[in-house]
Amino acid sequence: MNSGIVYLIGAGPGDPGLITVRGRDCLRRAEVIVYDYLANPALLREAPQAERIYVGKSKGLHHLPQAEINALLVDLARQGKIVARLKGGDPYVFGRGGEEALCLAQAGIPFEVIPGVTAAFAAGAYAGIPLTHRDYTTSLGLFTGHEDPAKKISTLDWEKLSTGVGTLVFYMGMSNLDTIAKELILHGRAPQTPVAVIRWATLPCQETLVAPLSEIAAVVAAADFKPPAVIIVGEVVALRQQLNWFERRPLFGRTILVTRAAEQAGEFSMMLQNFGARVVECPTIRLDPIADPAELDVAISELSTCSWLILTSGNAVRFFFARLAALGLDARVLGHCQVCAVGPRTAAALRAFGVNADLVPPDYKAEGVVASLAPLLRGGEKILFPRADKARDVIASGLSERGVKVLAPVLYCNTLPAALPADALAALESGGIDAVCFTASSTVENLHTILGAAEFHRLLAPLAIASIGPITSQRCVQLGLPVVIEPAEYTLHALAEALVSYYSPQRLAPSRSFA
Repeated sequence: MNSGIVYLIGAGPGDPGLITVRGRDCLRRAEVIVYDYLANPALLREAPQAERIYVGKSKGLHHLPQAEINALLVDLARQGKIVARLKGGDPYVFGRGGEEALCLAQAGIPFEVIPGVTAAFAAGAYAGIPLTHRDYTTSLGLFTGHEDPAKKISTLDWEKLSTGVGTLVFYMGMSNLDTIAKELILHGRAPQTPVAVIRWATLPCQETLVAPLSEIAAVVAAADFKPPAVIIVGEVVALRQQLNWFERRPLFGRTILVTRAAEQAGEFSMMLQNFGARVVECPTIRLDPIADPAELDVAISELSTCSWLILTSGNAVRFFFARLAALGLDARVLGHCQVCAVGPRTAAALRAFGVNADLVPPDYKAEGVVASLAPLLRGGEKILFPRADKARDVIASGLSERGVKVLAPVLYCNTLPAALPADALAALESGGIDAVCFTASSTVENLHTILGAAEFHRLLAPLAIASIGPITSQRCVQLGLPVVIEPAEYTLHALAEALVSYYSPQRLAPSRSFA
């Protein structure tokens, strides 16, 4: 039987963007993923084709004992499968990757070890603490704060590490923090040495406690600080006051519900994440091409007689060019007409197909299209306006009144998803959401329909309601939700900036310091 291969992949500290390129590539090849508690579930989306086996281990909860994990990896590889063993942090830094690699080697199984960003390095960087700095220390030690419980005595040489190493980083040390602090002080470390405890490092829920070594255990207990956390001991912790970049981002500590369609949400979610927010995606729209494109195809066949093509969104661009491709056509069919793009994002989507918009109205609403385009028309012309099934009639009726023939076939349909994601519902129920963003009237209407009126108001009334523009805001108000955030420019970037403006003056930093 041909043997498969096992990739021991370091998933990094939590932020899925910190996995290595090699690690991501091997995930995409995998037939089976065996993953841990600390590996971000978002990474599993890199391998939708793979079987998933959870063997997660957290304090007091071992889904599978280590010996069984080892045997599982061997068995899967002997079945000829490509196995991704996805481990939080780095496999060889307190990750038991060495034990798994030895087992594979002894069984004659091919394997590869792919390093990851270990928690110590990431926690220091994201908490604003350089682990080495020539003005403070040039030595660094990584230690486990949770040794093998079968050992009768600790193998840590407290006397040497207390005074012989500048920066000390302890993994898995929360339950032994009091002992660690006492041993360090007993063996010569200054009681006033600053200590940082960083929980869920690199994630939007990251929290940091800072206190002197003599007080840190009491401070952590009073704050009910739970694992997973990394403990950093050393004078470099003092640099956090100047270098704390991550927790100072304007939306850090805020959780925002995004209601865009699943295929659209990524761009907006990334904007909010770059400002520090935790994003919960809750698609309330499913976008599908028109089931019967006969009318659309007839309209496309008349493009050579049209003076203008109007596309009102990136979705319209995507579906329009997809239909051209299905018909064996491309952008060359636009050679005889000009193109109006509603908003800069639509114009950018057009450029991806090699088309520059001839007109981008300054007002990104249907009324703005009519106002900008009408003066350019002579009357008796023909315009193609491929639209969403639920688009307002403003453009077609407004231009028709000016003696223009408007072809307005349905291009794509806005339908209700089968259900809302379980994590989004759980976040709403728990009160863990700060704001909800609506980027179209249909996102509001669909969420109202899915939840029902009573649940819609119960779950959303306490939240800050953010709307991309006045039409969407009007629908929110009609359904009983006052809008508190609306940008002057009706774009996603402006909406993200409006959220920053709304929260920045009153933001309470989740990071806590007791130094």
